[in-house]
This record gives sequence, C-alpha cells and structure tokens, in this order.
Amino acid sequence: MFGQSTATRGSLWSDVETRTLLNIWGEQDIQAALDGSFRNSFVYRDVSRRLGAMGFDRTPEQCRVRVKSLKRQYLLAKEGNLRNNGQYHKICKFYDIMERILSNRPALDPRELMDGGAGGEEEDGEDVKEAFSENAEECPYPAVAEVKVEYPAVPSPVPVKVTVGNNGTCGRPLNSNLSASNLSTKTPKRPRKRRAEFPMEKLMQQFLEQSTQAEDNFYRMEEQRLQAEDRRREAEHARELQMLQMLGQMFASISSARPSSAAPPSKSAPPAPTRAPVISTTFPSHTRGQSSHPRHPSPQTDCVSNTDPHSPVFERYYGLGSYRGMDDDIVSLVKSIVPPLTSKKHKGQDGRIGIIGGCQDYTGAPYFAAISALKVGADLSHVFCTKDAATVIKSYSPELIVHPVLDSPNAVEEIEKWLPRLHGLVVGPGLGREDLLLKTAEEVIEKSKARGIPIVIDADGLWLVTQQPSVIQGYQKGILTPNFMEFTRLYEALHHEPMDRSDYQGSVQQLSVAMGNLTLVLKGEQDLISDGSKVYSCSVEGSGRRCGGQGDLLSGSMGVLAHWAHTAFTAGILNSVNPSVVAAFGACSLTRQCNSQAFQRHGRSTTTSDMIQEIGPAFKMLFES
Repeated sequence: MFGQSTATRGSLWSDVETRTLLNIWGEQDIQAALDGSFRNSFVYRDVSRRLGAMGFDRTPEQCRVRVKSLKRQYLLAKEGNLRNNGQYHKICKFYDIMERILSNRPALDPRELMDGGAGGEEEDGEDVKEAFSENAEECPYPAVAEVKVEYPAVPSPVPVKVTVGNNGTCGRPLNSNLSASNLSTKTPKRPRKRRAEFPMEKLMQQFLEQSTQAEDNFYRMEEQRLQAEDRRREAEHARELQMLQMLGQMFASISSARPSSAAPPSKSAPPAPTRAPVISTTFPSHTRGQSSHPRHPSPQTDCVSNTDPHSPVFERYYGLGSYRGMDDDIVSLVKSIVPPLTSKKHKGQDGRIGIIGGCQDYTGAPYFAAISALKVGADLSHVFCTKDAATVIKSYSPELIVHPVLDSPNAVEEIEKWLPRLHGLVVGPGLGREDLLLKTAEEVIEKSKARGIPIVIDADGLWLVTQQPSVIQGYQKGILTPNFMEFTRLYEALHHEPMDRSDYQGSVQQLSVAMGNLTLVLKGEQDLISDGSKVYSCSVEGSGRRCGGQGDLLSGSMGVLAHWAHTAFTAGILNSVNPSVVAAFGACSLTRQCNSQAFQRHGRSTTTSDMIQEIGPAFKMLFES
C-alpha cells in the first residue's frame, strides 16, 4: 500500500512547482472544464501536459491529489480564520492563491474531499504540526476555554476542554500552595497533558489514514472494473471477428460462383485490366455501444452496384486481418499520388507550402510544421509569423522562408501577395489566441478558399473554427486535425449537446457532416478519419511516447500530401476517391511510423526533433518501397 500511495502522490512538491500547478489549475478554461461535463481525469491530463511543458514531470493523478490536498488545507485555514481570528492561517501556505481561485466557485463540500481518497502529501501533516506548535506557544486564550473542533473526516463535532496559560507558558498550577521545587518538577509534564486534551494531531492522523484507505479501496474497485471491461471488450471483439469470418466466407462463395456462370473468356482476348486497390466503406464500431442513428448506403457509397470496375474504389474486406489489408490498400493510393523525382522539374513544382502561425510564446510549432513539409518533399516552405518570433524561427533553420508580417497593420495584404505562389496552407501551429491574430487568420482563410488552395487547420486554428465554424464549413479542400479536447469543444459548439463517448466513430462522422462533409482527423490511439460518408481508421503502429510537436509534424506533412492528392485527382489518377482522405491517411501513417522508428532509437527520451530525422526513412519504407 505504501508503494501505491507513493506512486500516486509522487515526490514532495516544491513551492515553485506548487505555484505553477495552481496557476495552471486556476486558468479559466480549466475551471470551466471542471464545472462542465468533462471527466476530471481528462482535465487533469491537460493540467499535467501543461505542467510538463513548463519543465515539471507530474502525472495527472499526482496533480489531482495535490490540488485536493491544497483544497483541504484551504478549508481548514478558512474555518480557522472564521472561528479563531486567523490562528490557523499558517496551515495553508498558499491560502491567498486558493482564495483568489475558489472565491468565484461554489462553496466546497468537505465530504467531496474524501471522495477519491489520497489524503494530502506528506508535507501536509508537517505543516499542520508546525502551525499547531506555533499557536500553542503564543497561548492568547483564557485559562479555561471551551473549544469546539470540527473536521471533515469526523461526522460530528467534538467539544474539548483545553487548559491554557496566559503568559506564554502552556499551563499554570491550580494549587497556589505548591512549592517552587514541585512546580519545577511538574513543568516538563504539562505540555503532554495539554496535548492529550487537545486531539487535533490525533484527528489529523486519523483523517489521513482514512483518506489513504479510501483511496486504496477506490483504486482496487477501479482496477476490478477495468478488468471486467477488458473481458467484455475481448468477448465483443471475438463475436465481431466471428461474424466477419462468416460474411467473408459468404462473399467468397458468391465471388467464386460468378466465373462459373459467365462465359469462358477467349484465349485470344487480352487479359482484363487489374483493378486498382480498394478500401472499406464504414468500419464496424470497436467502441462501447452502438450508434443511435442508422446508416443507410447512398448511391455514392455503394461500392457493389454503382462503381466503375476500372476506378480505385473503397471496398470492404471481411475476415481476419481485414484492417491491415485496408491500411495497405490506402497506402497504395498514397503511393500513387507521390510525384516522381526527375531532372526536368524546376524549384517549387513539387510544392510550396505556407504556415500561418508563430508568435512570441510559440516558435517551435511553426518550425516543426514547416521543416516537416520540406522533409516530406515540398520544395519551399514559408512561415508567416509575428515580428518578435521571426528571428527565433529563422535561427532554427536557414531553409525556411520567414515573413514577420502576421501582427502588422496590413498583414492580410502582405500575406495575400504570396497566395498565388502557394500550393497548400497550414493554419494554426503556434498562432496563439489573440483577437488580432485570429482575425488575420480568418481573412487569410477566406482569401485562400477563393483561390482553391488546400487548407489544413490545427492547434489554435481549431479554436478559431470553434468560435466561427462558418470560416471553413463546407470547403471540400479543408482538413481539420483536432485532438480529443479540441474535438470535444468543436462537437459541442455545433451540436449543443455532449458528445457520445461510447461511439467515437459515429461522433466523427456526425461532426464531419455538420461541417459540410469536411475531412476530419480525430487523433488518438487509432486516428479516425471521415469525410461524412465513411470512417477510416489508421492503425499503423506508433509508440507510447507523446511529446509535444507531433501534431505539428502531422499538419506540415498533411499540407504537402493534400497538394499532391488534389493534383492527382485533377489529373484523373484518383477517381471516385476523396483526395483529402488519402492525404490525411498518408500523413497519419507517416507520423506514426516516424514515432515508432524514433522510439526504437531513443526510447523514453524521444522528441519531435528525433521524429523529424526519421521522416526520410519512414517515407521511403511506406510510400517508395
């Protein structure tokens, strides 16, 4: 139990680390998420990531336990201020910060501090003990006082009589006839008698023990629940596989019966052209529950009766290993859009990509996106950033073209001059959320839509879409790449109701339809891609390493692949296939493969810079082998 408690609480928190945690926890979006319908585990996961970005390595559970401990100390200190004129203020070292954060929230219920177990950190008990000792030495109370002690862990108040001295000593002899020698011999024993009559330390110890026991019980029950859930999912998956095998056998028998009914081909006739690789319509759900909206095949998605046999169409595979087959077939489509390298081409012909983003606080994200675009195969990469970020981004690499115009008064006109030269646009990496920058990004998106430029929106660009969905809604050359939190905000902004967490594939498809059949990529354990009519799952193996900047690598490479895919679609190479879906699947596969290869080399120390170095080998293995 001690090992589990240590893993939950982590090492002792320093004052700097605690103040950083409180600053993050007190931000408006975190408090709004805690008051909303989000699960607290997701919110504290976000708090842990922000804390990690500032150089402190803490798990979401350690952050949650630390905040609960601080709230408990704050409650004790506040109650002590009300009852005893501020004598307990020293129990809560961060009382002022907690007062500022919690003053606008509903009143704390002491019982909720027991709900998750895990009493405070080890230093909490020491703080209380020190505060009690200091208060005891001052002794401003009368000789005999009735003190009513209330504490959240104790169901009923406990009245205790305390005998306290008036002159800085902890007690005065009741019998004035005692000699000085008797007084001197009894003086060392008086603090024990006083402390025995005042059970604050005992109550605190009892409360911490109960909290630890409650936490152990909670995690034990949670582990049992997760084990039962895993068994249920395995059984459900086995049933799905069995059904897919039966359907595969049925379709195999139908396809084997067709040649016997048709006339035998002539020996002199040329062989029939090979059918291009094809992929699935809609994946069966692998999450809990079923979608409440039945899906009916449309004439555009019926891949049996309404499909040209010579065009690459998405077709469902049945049987074991079908998902891997689907991945291979989409990868083959990605291979078909990669332009060949010939000596007859000129600079810029294989892609000129623009990155809209980069401010004083965020200079790494636009660099990662721009350099990834170059590594994938773009010839030129432009970064349109603020003036104070330009020098920093330029110092990262001399291969980038940096324009410090994003915060200038005529920013839109300056960027618009370059739009005729760009083949793709990535909006959002390092953009920030200032109104001026978001307004500029909105106008640039409108100008790019008018020119038919493929647009990938990520990071802070998705915050703009959440506020104004119409800025990209219905644009078929647009791609959104939200993570789970960004996807949740966008879904609730359009549907005005919580997302169905039991059917992520259905939610992705519904949001894509609500955005006008826009291509949507939900990043996660398996990247889900949908254009409103189908849902695809990219299951290329990555790793457990989730360092910052991987999403920028994804958006930068997706900007290049989107240009190649739409060019191939215009040339007739991709028939009846959404080029944005092919580009999104290719970028997701490439990012996951880079993550896997970098993790094999560097393990836990893998960073996005290590992944960028793997773009060349990963691209060659996936799309040029």
